[in-house]
Amino acid sequence: MTETRGGPSMPQHPFPEHADPPPPALRVLVADDNPVIRAGLTTILSAPDDLTVVAEAEDGRAAYEAALRHRPDVILLDVRMPGVDGMAALPHLVRLAPVMMLTYSDETALVQEAVRLGAAGYLVHGEFTTTQLTQAVRDVGAGRPHFTPTATKALLAHIRNAATAHQREELTRSRENFSPQKASHMQSDVRQSTQSRFQLSGREAEIMDLIATGMDNRQIAAVCFISEKTVKNHINRIFAKLHTTTRAQATAKWLGVS
Repeated sequence: MTETRGGPSMPQHPFPEHADPPPPALRVLVADDNPVIRAGLTTILSAPDDLTVVAEAEDGRAAYEAALRHRPDVILLDVRMPGVDGMAALPHLVRLAPVMMLTYSDETALVQEAVRLGAAGYLVHGEFTTTQLTQAVRDVGAGRPHFTPTATKALLAHIRNAATAHQREELTRSRENFSPQKASHMQSDVRQSTQSRFQLSGREAEIMDLIATGMDNRQIAAVCFISEKTVKNHINRIFAKLHTTTRAQATAKWLGVS
């Protein structure tokens, strides 16, 4: 307390300021049949203050029981495990918490099936750093999908195949209805989709592919090893070339389903 002409002055901050408490740490369950991998993942995910591993499991059944008991915010799940494997447990686990597959299995069919069964992410060992792993857990916990490059390619293949099948179905239906106008319109859409692809540079096409998987700017930047500002610049050019204003519109036109 200091003296002033009128007497002692009050301290500048007479009452201590109380900061809001930090949000609770994301609770993670790690399921892998390899005890060394489980221990390594637990060590990595226990280091940040905002993450904590609440349980480990050696197979799908143990993961389900642990998820019921501990109610994690995110589940890391291996694909191949003895007993009940990850793919068998996945549809049951996604009812309890977001699930991210974390595995050495990079087969296209497995990635596509995991997404179909409800996986919120798919990370292939060897394609991410420890920092990227912890961020992926945060993303999935916040409802944002996260895929490493191999998994992204598999997902893109699935999306493109689905779009092609949709185009063929529409063309077939138009021909069966004996409507030349409809057939001509659909053929024009297919040509427009193909032409729009050629309007993009190689990098812009790559980024548009990633947009179509649902990735946000930060995830795209991580996959492409560029800054988020560069991603934004590419997206602005993409929207201009595709004559769209939103990611949904651009994706629909890019896949030929608009």
